[in-house]
Amino acid sequence: MLETERLVLPPPDPLDLPLRAVELGCTGRWELLNVSGAPESILPHGLPPCAPDLQQEVEQLFLSSPAWLPLHGLEHSARKWQRKMDPWSLLVSQGAPVPSDLQAQRHPTTGQILGYKEVLLENTNLSATTSLSLRRPPGPVSQSLWGNPTQYPFWPGGMDEPTISDLSMREEAEEEIDFEKDLLTVPPGFKKGVDFAPKDHPAPAHGLLSLSFLLEPLDLAGGDDDEIEAVGPSGRSRGDTTSASPSSAPLARANSLEDLILKEASTVVSSPVPPESPPQEQWAIPVDVTSPVGDFYRLIPQPAFQWAFEPDVFQKQAILHLERHDSVFVAAHTSAGKTVVAEYAIALAQKHMTRTIYTSPIKALSNQKFRDFRNTFGDVGLLTGDVQLHPEASCLIMTTEILRSMLYSGSDVIRDLEWVIFDEVHYINDAERGVVWEEVLIMLPDHVSIILLSATVPNALEFADWIGRLKRRQIYVISTVARPVPLEHYLFTGNSPKTQGELFLLLDSRGAFHTKGYYAAVEAKKERMSKHAQTFGAKQPTHQGGPAQDRGVYLSLLASLRTRAQLPVVVFTFSRGRCDEQASSLTSLDLTTSSEKSEIHLFLQRCLARLRGSDRQLPQVLHMSELLHRGLGVHHSGILPILKEIVEMLFSRGLVKVLFATETFAMGVNMPARTVVFDSMRKHDGSAFRDLLPGEYVQMAGRAGRRGLDPTGTVILLCKGRVPEMADLHRMMMGKPSQLQSQFRLTYSMILNLLRVDALRVEDMMKRSFSEFPSRKDSKVHEQTLTDLTKRLGALEEPDMTGQLADLAEYYSWGEELTETRTRIQRHIIESVNGLKSLSAGRVVVVKNQEHHNALGVILQVSSNSASRVFTTLVLCDKHTSQEKGPATSDVPYPDDLVGFKLLLPEGPCDHIVAKLHPGDVAAITTKVLRVNGEKILEDFSKRQQPKFKKDPPLAAVTTAVQELLRLAQAYPAGPPTLDPVNDLQLKDVSVVEGGLRARKLEELIRGAQCVHSPRFPAQYLKLRERMQIQKEVERLRFLLSDQSLLLLPEYHQRVEVLRTLGYVDEAGTVKLAGRVACAMSSHELLLTELMFDNALSALRPEEIAALLSGLVCQSSGDTGDQLPSTLKQGVERVRAVAKRIGEVQVACGLNQTVEEFVGELNFGLVEVVYEWARGMPFSELAGLSGTPEGLVVRCIQRLAEMCRSLRGAARLVGEPVLGAKMETAATLLRRDIVFAASLYTQ
Repeated sequence: MLETERLVLPPPDPLDLPLRAVELGCTGRWELLNVSGAPESILPHGLPPCAPDLQQEVEQLFLSSPAWLPLHGLEHSARKWQRKMDPWSLLVSQGAPVPSDLQAQRHPTTGQILGYKEVLLENTNLSATTSLSLRRPPGPVSQSLWGNPTQYPFWPGGMDEPTISDLSMREEAEEEIDFEKDLLTVPPGFKKGVDFAPKDHPAPAHGLLSLSFLLEPLDLAGGDDDEIEAVGPSGRSRGDTTSASPSSAPLARANSLEDLILKEASTVVSSPVPPESPPQEQWAIPVDVTSPVGDFYRLIPQPAFQWAFEPDVFQKQAILHLERHDSVFVAAHTSAGKTVVAEYAIALAQKHMTRTIYTSPIKALSNQKFRDFRNTFGDVGLLTGDVQLHPEASCLIMTTEILRSMLYSGSDVIRDLEWVIFDEVHYINDAERGVVWEEVLIMLPDHVSIILLSATVPNALEFADWIGRLKRRQIYVISTVARPVPLEHYLFTGNSPKTQGELFLLLDSRGAFHTKGYYAAVEAKKERMSKHAQTFGAKQPTHQGGPAQDRGVYLSLLASLRTRAQLPVVVFTFSRGRCDEQASSLTSLDLTTSSEKSEIHLFLQRCLARLRGSDRQLPQVLHMSELLHRGLGVHHSGILPILKEIVEMLFSRGLVKVLFATETFAMGVNMPARTVVFDSMRKHDGSAFRDLLPGEYVQMAGRAGRRGLDPTGTVILLCKGRVPEMADLHRMMMGKPSQLQSQFRLTYSMILNLLRVDALRVEDMMKRSFSEFPSRKDSKVHEQTLTDLTKRLGALEEPDMTGQLADLAEYYSWGEELTETRTRIQRHIIESVNGLKSLSAGRVVVVKNQEHHNALGVILQVSSNSASRVFTTLVLCDKHTSQEKGPATSDVPYPDDLVGFKLLLPEGPCDHIVAKLHPGDVAAITTKVLRVNGEKILEDFSKRQQPKFKKDPPLAAVTTAVQELLRLAQAYPAGPPTLDPVNDLQLKDVSVVEGGLRARKLEELIRGAQCVHSPRFPAQYLKLRERMQIQKEVERLRFLLSDQSLLLLPEYHQRVEVLRTLGYVDEAGTVKLAGRVACAMSSHELLLTELMFDNALSALRPEEIAALLSGLVCQSSGDTGDQLPSTLKQGVERVRAVAKRIGEVQVACGLNQTVEEFVGELNFGLVEVVYEWARGMPFSELAGLSGTPEGLVVRCIQRLAEMCRSLRGAARLVGEPVLGAKMETAATLLRRDIVFAASLYTQ
């Protein structure tokens, strides 16, 4: 009954329920509210509203119904005011910032204002395009990392930055020119002028000298009126200015003219003692690494970084100096632990919340260091040409070229920089890229400290001294020659299993050279090479064999090393092709276990998974996988980058047992092996074959020996042919490594980057280069000496050159010129064949050097050393001269002394001496020849040098020769007749003939001089000579301190002329638009800029532009091929035509590079390869288009992408958006697949 009633009840209406449903938007979700009511929605009912067709609405309202147009509703129309025309407003510019301010001067006690003083303000309106100061505001955030080519760099450290006070003092020193009074008579910069009025003109105005008054004192008739007073520089008579001088007093009475002359000559003031040179500045300070650092942890109780091992002594010394914020130069062998110093600097910068830049010479090393430092510190970034990872990190790793670009572009990263670490500094010897290191070191600001890491070099102190003088801060040199793992060097002569034991020790771990081991290797080689000897293994021909012989040598060597547990081994082979051949020939060699094969397989699969399918099937990838499974590896520039990284990682894990590598592997990160093998000791350096240099050998041999694992490292040199000479082996293994040498050269990029900054000069960059260091390191001493000499010159008394002494100055200059001319002619004679032939035994010569002055001598013997010839000569001398060897005192030269030689005539007893003369000591070769017995004379003279035979009389042969020389000296006081260089010696050189004519002319002038007849000639000549010698030294010092002494200054002017001719700079040296575009280029600045401004690239498609530009970055030469489209062929010819035009301009401006050499730098061998790659062809199909190794193709395309990116920035700078878009597209087309596969070190 109840259930029936319940069923019959009508259902309640939803509106009666105390609930309300609300729809939430258009999502279909509902929400119940405990409020009664009908369902609602938060949106209007129906479809969502949509905007009507605006075009139809406009047509309907305004076009179809014109009545709607509010033609007469002026109250709703826009109002318009007539604009006043004011053209002058266009010329109004924002005012310059106020350069000065008024500062109140107050009484120090009462504070009362006493007056106002104008003071100059610093750092007004600074910006990145107007100032080099670190106080300028930062640039845009988008340019904070790379900077901008239009920005100024920061002021280089070590250069004197001009301050406001310097500028104000410079302005005060400038003279004010009066344009109304004396501009026509007093030149700007001069204190006095010349009045050109007639003689009877009134007295000149103050500050002028009358020309007639200047000419009056001159004795034009050449009389003896020597008492006429001459007007001095200050306008007073000489008697007024020199009245206190004893030499200007009235002539005293004397009994004879000779006494007067001697008395006057004795009154000449002797030259004062030269001032002491200032103390030498010591910028490079060697640090003693032999004494232990016992108080290291007391000095640094909380180090910024701690290692699991105890640092070595040299590492502790470096860390102590880093804590003091000193700059250090660490020179140590490979694997000695130089990276510890870099790690501590990075940790110190993180502690100080500053930044560090770590530079490396090659991109591969940057990637490896990024992985290592990221695992250690975490906050590490990487900047390479195509990769930019974590640029905000405190430690940035980059190549040196990128740091140079950041410095020139004014990157704001430099502001926070505390350390710059230069790894592998010895790479500065690289002829192509060494200049980059010098540029970066010069351009670094003053607040940045420098850490230099290098292999051992002999001139580390000199290099550090250059940097110290450059930056005006001390550089602490920490050098150690100790190896953590000593090396043993062997010769291997085996070539079969029977001879695999022929390993001979040549250099032990203590550095002792074993000649016994060398001769044993020679004997073992001889025995096998002899035809009649009993067979001792396979016979070997005398010449170096082919692949079959190499295979036997390596199989026997590796079997021996495997038996002795001396794997892994690195085999250095100086040829990419031979690396591949040697690895491929060892098909029967398997050095890995099954577990190692599994590990290698998994690692390969994981690394190659990032490649597309066709790239995994490349022949090189398959071949390398097969080699790696057997424990073999190949590493050179022709290998694909990802495969090289796989080989390096497997080698560091110990899974690659034998690695065939080229020299570049030794430049990599610390990957030591148990043994290092040299396939040969000769390499091709790009121009010729030569032996390895000691530095190259040490760098590669240093890879032997793993610290903590091996007691010694083993280095083996293969003797496939004959055993090398012992001297060559000794020089290579024990010789000094190559010195650090400057490779500084001028580049257009450097010149333009410096010319666009007014405050920096290219001359300053050249002065501070390492190449100019030997001549510039004593500049402070030269400046002090110049100041002292200038004061001394001002204190000297002016020589009297009036009356008969009017031609005294000309007489002195004639004598100096005659001496220089004769010396130059004599040098030509000595360097000629006939001249050397004439200098034979018995020839009488005139000797002039420090010990002898115009003494006659006869040649006894002629010998040669490594530098020049040596003439053993019997020379006449005074008795006291032979006993007391001292320089001959120079007298006042009269015409007979200058024209002739005025031979030395012994005043007392005549003596002789046997001297070894160099060609420069022979002043003249006479026509006289004596018959002498040179051997007897030499034997007798050497015998009489012994104490017990000292008083023995000379032999008759000696006495006869001395008497003949004395007779000649007495018969020819002015010197015997000499050999004529033209007639007798047949020297037809123009300079010799002209020099002889000039010498005869000078002799006539000297004979006709009148000054020598004056009784005051000796005294005045000595005064003049002292003055002229000081003036000559002053001019020499000024030249050394000036820009004119720079070695590269002529080339700089030539290159600036090239830029001026091409329109990159104007006549005043201001960089124009083309020059600013060239600054944005990474390489080939002129060629790329000319192509851009000639519109040679704008009409081409992106892939065609990329193909053409490959000729600028391709390293392998080759033919362009016949399959190229006509557009590309025309483009190649146009690029060559532009390069030819630039080369012709360079030749016309005087540069040494020929047009053919400049055009020959372009290699279009990969144009077709790049063109097809940009069009989308898979990499596997590119191998058939060119014989270039895959690794070089990848490197070319990577560098090409960098060039496209720089061209994109230059196009935007010049306002070419179309070309910029094409370059962006070209870079995108190139960046794909295996060519730009991410580095394994960055993952």
